Amino acid sequence: METKAARRSPAVLLTTWCTTRAVLLLCVFKVYVFPGPDVTSDVSVTYRGWYEVLRHGTFPLDDVTWQYPPAAALPVLSPAALPFLSYEHAFFVLAFLADLAVLALLLYAARRPDRSRRGAWTWVAAVPLLGPTVYARYDVMVTAVAVAALLAGARHPRAMGALAAFGALLKVWPALLLAGAVRRRSWAAAAVTAAALAVLFAVAMPGAFAFLTFQRDRGTEVESLGSLVFHVARHFGWDGQVLLNYGSIEFLGPYVDQVSTAALALTGAGFGWLLLWRLRASRFAPQTLPDAAFTAVLLFTVTSRVISPQYLVWLIGLAAVCVTHRASRMGAPALMVALASFLTVLEFPLGFTHVVLSDWYGITLLVLRNGLLVAATVTAGRSLWRATVPPPVSAPFPPQATRAQETPVSP
Repeated sequence: METKAARRSPAVLLTTWCTTRAVLLLCVFKVYVFPGPDVTSDVSVTYRGWYEVLRHGTFPLDDVTWQYPPAAALPVLSPAALPFLSYEHAFFVLAFLADLAVLALLLYAARRPDRSRRGAWTWVAAVPLLGPTVYARYDVMVTAVAVAALLAGARHPRAMGALAAFGALLKVWPALLLAGAVRRRSWAAAAVTAAALAVLFAVAMPGAFAFLTFQRDRGTEVESLGSLVFHVARHFGWDGQVLLNYGSIEFLGPYVDQVSTAALALTGAGFGWLLLWRLRASRFAPQTLPDAAFTAVLLFTVTSRVISPQYLVWLIGLAAVCVTHRASRMGAPALMVALASFLTVLEFPLGFTHVVLSDWYGITLLVLRNGLLVAATVTAGRSLWRATVPPPVSAPFPPQATRAQETPVSP
């Protein structure tokens, strides 16, 4: 029989979600003005501008800030589904509904005997730590697709593959959800879905893959791991600049190309480790799929030339799916990601001026936040390896009697 505490738990969870999300909505609707730069300007200015172009059947080819795969047009156009609201308000409501969808998926998954509500609690508690940025970017919508894909993975591999491919055409990173997929049906469904959608967008809307060229020329964003080199170097005479470039605040100047190249090399090394893990792994359990996806996206995030605040939404969603499994070993990395989310809101938007100026407060926030993400990556990778890769088998020692017989006797 279900205890009173067990019955109360969902009520507490839902009350917490309703309270925290009401605060987020009040912030994006500007009933309460969140301190720092206006995080909603991406929706009211950038997304709205893209919307005006996209609704005429073409991608914004003259705007280098359009750096997304073709299916990203769908969330940008989605406010048209709520014509009785302004563009901005409709977008915030849809982001809120995507947040609710993730919670519903995690609660549904928690009903199985080998699962728990830890994942739902992780989502409920960690998302508001990022502040209103969560509802002012379309990443929460992509995360909802990724969570649905991972939760479908064990029983519905074709659905998992199709959702992962659709997510990849929304924002690339969900392709990494397949890192731990062992069923061919998942990969086949992903390939067929990706090819069909790519052809559809290429035929229907000109410039579907122009974003690949725009991404190539990016610099080092001021919140990335590599940016710490220049934050410190500015105090020792480095004469580069901090400018708005390709839609984000980036370092431009001497040695930036070298640091950006090093970041790409680290990403390559991370993918190399992931490939080695996949070749060596032989013990696959139900939790391996989300654990591998979480580890892969952590690797991609920490080695990227850009670590935008909304990237943490991806990590929270994947961490939540991991800890939904009782047998998952990702509890410590999930906690680190939650702490990194709190530090993220301190640096953006609250302390972004300090970050741009590279003062010691801004540098300290970035060192702590990025340090937590690196620690989460290393911990997740080690846990994944230990759980799935069998240790090398060493030759057994011969019995004592045999060793005594083999010992030569001195004359």
